[in-house]
Amino acid sequence: MTEMLDLDPAARTMADVIAGIRDDQLTARTPCRDATLGDLLDHVGGLCVAFTAAATKELGETTARPPAPSAANLGDDWRTRIPAQVAALAQAWHDPAAWTGTTQAGGVELPGRIAGLIALDELVIHGWDLAAAAGLPYPCDDASVAACTAFAATVTPEQRAEGGLFGPVVTVPADAPALDRLVGMTGRNPSWTPPRDAG
Repeated sequence: MTEMLDLDPAARTMADVIAGIRDDQLTARTPCRDATLGDLLDHVGGLCVAFTAAATKELGETTARPPAPSAANLGDDWRTRIPAQVAALAQAWHDPAAWTGTTQAGGVELPGRIAGLIALDELVIHGWDLAAAAGLPYPCDDASVAACTAFAATVTPEQRAEGGLFGPVVTVPADAPALDRLVGMTGRNPSWTPPRDAG
């Protein structure tokens, strides 16, 4: 039987982070190169729609390669729309069928169980990105961190060099908190803070 993961805790944390973002922070820089906080919020909304469709196997335009994220796409409803999309994503992966067979996300065909794991990883890591950019706390649950760490460990240096999910590993002390070690594995510096001139 395919092991299912619970996306609810990471989704709730993501929603809490989004609720704490101020309008004047949307132009702030983030740990994601060349992406403002507003751009990253647009990406989160888009990935939630895509991975919800991947869970239900409703393949098509939403599971194809998406356009580049942009804060210009946010609209006035982002504070309610994106948390709702995050919640819908977590709910879709409650269905055991979502974790079986094959599906598609970002234009890539992959096993359902891997798509679910990537969906969790997107919530956890981009939740951290948003929190870091907005100067907010990020109390991610241990189970989500452990699952994403196991996934990040499978990404090879060659895959990182190809511009995939993660960049080159950032070395983090072995006794650092588990979340910091995960963040380093994804190519981010866990000590990153917003530049002083950022919004």
